[in-house]
Amino acid sequence: MPTTPREFELLAFLARNRGTVLSRDVILERVWGWDFAGGTRTVDVRIRGLREKIEDDPARPERIVTVRRAGYRFEP
Repeated sequence: MPTTPREFELLAFLARNRGTVLSRDVILERVWGWDFAGGTRTVDVRIRGLREKIEDDPARPERIVTVRRAGYRFEP
């Protein structure tokens, strides 16, 4: 299943920063822009959609890893 343009932007941003823990706020600002009116849950929803498309087992992600109380980290 193909990614949406926003999912692609998100994946590209995560990949450019692979191995680095990125907070939801940083992701939201860099991918959606500082003037985006939505909340950080938007990031969680898009991450879930990406996991459905790129992870072998989205319930146990190995590529887009959640770092509790910190954000997400991309592991190639």
